[in-house]
Amino acid sequence: MEVLRRVQATGFDWHYIAPGKPQQNAFIESFNGKPRAECLNAHWFMSLADAREKPEDWRRHYDEDRPHSAIGYNVPIALHCPDGVTSPSS
Repeated sequence: MEVLRRVQATGFDWHYIAPGKPQQNAFIESFNGKPRAECLNAHWFMSLADAREKPEDWRRHYDEDRPHSAIGYNVPIALHCPDGVTSPSS
């Protein structure tokens, strides 16, 4: 219910995706496919700690090291931190 309250408060239109019709939101389906294919399907997780560490390593690589064609072959963190500062925990 919190989501619906926020949507109403901000004035955004809320649109439901029909069950079994992921093509109605192709952007998120494509986005979700990358971590699934490149990380989750590529690794065996030997413990809960391992299951936390490997996806985090993949996310850092994806956001901080890997160039993306959609943003001129720059890394996403460069858009948020133009001075070259990486994430707070690094």
